[in-house]
Amino acid sequence: MCVAIPGLVKKMKDGKVTVDFNGNEVEAYAGLVNVKEGDYALVHAGCVIQTLKKDEAEEILELMGGLEG
Repeated sequence: MCVAIPGLVKKMKDGKVTVDFNGNEVEAYAGLVNVKEGDYALVHAGCVIQTLKKDEAEEILELMGGLEG
């Protein structure tokens, strides 16, 4: 089973996006869904698979933060 956390899309260039996961920036392909700078996105196997509204992303991040420790 995989668990994906949302990241913030920082940059777009040539069909790829840079997604910031709490300071860790990852490059991913953006051809599967419509995505733009400022979106929150889920990435799997190097591809953006879903975008989320800000409140949805923040809720997931809060829940995942509670699992740490």
